[in-house]
Amino acid sequence: MELIQQVLELSAYLAADEAIDHEHPLVRDTVADLRSTSTDAYTYGVAAYAFVRDAIPHSADSGDMRVAWRASDVLATRNGICHSKSHALAALLRAAGIPTALCYQGLGDENGDPGPVHGLIAVRLPGRDRWDRQDSRGNKPGVDAHFSLDEERLAWSVRPEFNEVDYPVLYVAPHPAVLRGLRSARDRPELWRTLPTAL
Repeated sequence: MELIQQVLELSAYLAADEAIDHEHPLVRDTVADLRSTSTDAYTYGVAAYAFVRDAIPHSADSGDMRVAWRASDVLATRNGICHSKSHALAALLRAAGIPTALCYQGLGDENGDPGPVHGLIAVRLPGRDRWDRQDSRGNKPGVDAHFSLDEERLAWSVRPEFNEVDYPVLYVAPHPAVLRGLRSARDRPELWRTLPTAL
């Protein structure tokens, strides 16, 4: 699949916004901690990815009913769904000067019925002339995602027989329908009803 930049200027994928608030002190402090054990952009990217994947539980796995959507809130509450965790990871990477995009998959449930769109990121590490998608959703039985530049190691691969789709657009900011769903939901059960099932 060919990934398509929403904006041609690579610098746009370093910007802060209301969800990817990488100028927040908590984000900056986390970046400093992660940088202290990293030697270059690649090792920093791996460390930031592992931190978000492993230290911030996916709220559906942990049972947390809160809806965090802003990167700093995700770091503060150590809670979030795939979209929220993508916002946090994008903030940690952008704050370190690594262009990061938001991207999405249209997935179905176990019956193949459309579910809420799934959120992930794509990174453009220095010296690479391509984007690499990463999924920080969090591992569990049946899900084994890893930071990888050689081949994608996402939480899920799309199933064309169920009309699942990898959306090719690399967004600078969260998709408006996703952000609207996150911001309007009072709790996680409501969130599953407010998130879009297609983009």
